[in-house]
Amino acid sequence: VQLQASGGGLVQAGGSLRLSCAASGRTFSTFTMAWFRQAPGKEREFVACFKWNGGTYYVDSVKGRFTISRGNAKNTVYLQMNSLKPEDTAVYYCAAEIDDSVNYYPLRERDYDYWGQGTQVTVSS
Repeated sequence: VQLQASGGGLVQAGGSLRLSCAASGRTFSTFTMAWFRQAPGKEREFVACFKWNGGTYYVDSVKGRFTISRGNAKNTVYLQMNSLKPEDTAVYYCAAEIDDSVNYYPLRERDYDYWGQGTQVTVSS
């Protein structure tokens, strides 16, 4: 499975961006796709994930501002980021794992087998 992330950029505080993560190669009907981010000098952290059954989970700091969803093609996951703050500045990574669980939301880096390259998001104050 190959993951291609895109959509990062520079935006002012309060603005919006939409990140895309397209999967190619071997795909599976049951999976979880997620976004992580890593700010300078900090560890990579979980942001949001989308399960094969439509379930979603968000880190508290982005709840109400970010929305993760799947595209019509079903091999693309989006992260709509609204009301961006300077503290959202980071390199954002998409990740995926084969996962047929119903209610379990993997939040750790080691839970994910496949990773895309990062895309930079910079929010100016």
